Amino acid sequence: MRVDLHTHSTASDGTDTPAELVQKAAAAGLDVVALTDHDSTRGHAEARAALPEGLTLVTGAELSCRLDGVGLHMLAYLFDPAEPELLARRELVRDDRVPRAKGMIAKLRELGVPVTWEQVARIAGRGSVGRPHLAEALVELGVVDTVSDAFSPRWLGDGGRAYVDKFELDPFEAIRLVKAAGGVTVLAHPAAVKRGRTVPEESLAALAAAGLDGLEADHMDHEPATRARLHGLAAELGLLATGSSDYHGSRKTCSLGDFTTDPEVYGEITRRATGAFPVPGTGGTVNS
Repeated sequence: MRVDLHTHSTASDGTDTPAELVQKAAAAGLDVVALTDHDSTRGHAEARAALPEGLTLVTGAELSCRLDGVGLHMLAYLFDPAEPELLARRELVRDDRVPRAKGMIAKLRELGVPVTWEQVARIAGRGSVGRPHLAEALVELGVVDTVSDAFSPRWLGDGGRAYVDKFELDPFEAIRLVKAAGGVTVLAHPAAVKRGRTVPEESLAALAAAGLDGLEADHMDHEPATRARLHGLAAELGLLATGSSDYHGSRKTCSLGDFTTDPEVYGEITRRATGAFPVPGTGGTVNS
């Protein structure tokens, strides 16, 4: 069984529609795929409708959090999307994305970059606008060569010249909210140092004590030695260790299924969840 528990669609900052994503997941030989758009569940209905026979969909979201000035992402699986408190907090995060993007555009223009809101909105389409859309605008303008190059202190990286803070959840609150909604929490790419500062291991221990379920150990932004260390740390803290592609379509170089989660770990995630359940595919069709 091949299980990929971290992907993005056009409902946030991926380039595949939810329908295209599940079709591609099946074509890539996956048995289970999680749709975890940033702070959003808007793509779930389309993904369900297009779900091919033989592929199981895990509904989820990647929640934007910040701890002691360090940004981090919390993968939330199989929670009740209608639970009012978690829904309200996700909407606060999502609604802050537009003014934040416009603030970064203003900073970029002060730096001499002729980016416009219209350009960024076109790139974002129906998705929740975020830094990857601004990064793609910088690529279009020839300011940087790749999207990854834009995530540096020179441009959009945490604390960078064009960076603007946004409303983010406290990760301890996120754990509490997701648990109350019947979901399961896994800290995404916890040691991805190329993205900027990461939380120290003592903070991971505190999150584990607060009810965190797992660490995303196997990820494209973790070197082999880092993956091994995270597997060991997860075992030490009594956490599940997952693996995922963090697929964004053409916006990143990774492919669906590049990293996967052990089927036994996936089974434990589904056993812990009470807010929603995996959706088995029965032969959906791609929506136009």
